[in-house]
Amino acid sequence: MAVTVAAIQMCSGTDPKRNAEAMERLVREAAAKGAHYVQTPEMTGALQRDRAALRAVLKPEAEDGIAATAARMAGELGIHVHVGSTAIARPDGKIANRGFLFGPEGQKLCHYDKIHMFDVDLDNGESWRESAAYTPGEAARLVDLPFGRMGFAICYDVRFPELFKSQAQAGAEIMTLPAAFTRQTGEAHWSVLLRARAIENGMFLIAAAQGGVHEDGRETYGHSMIIDPWGRVLAEAGDAGEEIILAEIDASAVAAARGKIPNLKNGRAFALDLPMDAGKTGAAGKDAAA
Repeated sequence: MAVTVAAIQMCSGTDPKRNAEAMERLVREAAAKGAHYVQTPEMTGALQRDRAALRAVLKPEAEDGIAATAARMAGELGIHVHVGSTAIARPDGKIANRGFLFGPEGQKLCHYDKIHMFDVDLDNGESWRESAAYTPGEAARLVDLPFGRMGFAICYDVRFPELFKSQAQAGAEIMTLPAAFTRQTGEAHWSVLLRARAIENGMFLIAAAQGGVHEDGRETYGHSMIIDPWGRVLAEAGDAGEEIILAEIDASAVAAARGKIPNLKNGRAFALDLPMDAGKTGAAGKDAAA
């Protein structure tokens, strides 16, 4: 079944209410252009480096304005709305980097908590410790939609191919990767990582990104993308500011790509022989030489 999907690029600020208003405007525009599935970026609700300020605006899932707005729009427009992620207050006092998918009747279909934490030190002096504020997720998620089986990942998850492979082997035909990639890492790795994950798993990949200079001072790379199972870029946004990209996808292309290159079926278990320590002697060495 062919369907038009959209990825929304944003430049979220620090105020969740303003971000919700921007999200609603953009989702409505995407739906008016024919999108039946619309994805927003990672941290749609707020990009805020000040942890105390972030905690001051956090809400639990049941009270979160971004999730409520997305659910309402999905029901009103009769489409699937995927909040790439937003910061959610957990019952234990910690924070989840959580994405939500809502169905055409406004119902919550599933949520996904980002598994891999962005704890890095970059060459330009940027240092990020996502694990200092967020609790990582522990489970991958799959959901069956009318147009295909969908899997979920968020931003830094793209650097862990086993997450994508496990979902592909479980039948995922479409993977989602909302993100807020830094400009430095985006310029170096964004496109090649996305295309690699799509190619090696023979699946569509939809990646809505943050793009531009944000109120909290960070700069994100943009370049939201929709990629097909052969690694072709079907749509790509610019490097900054709001933008909507659309593409038509059809799950039959997944079967075609996997039929041509069935690497998911051809994989084999193998042993890993570690190098021997030439300086060691003893019975094991004597046996090997005998």
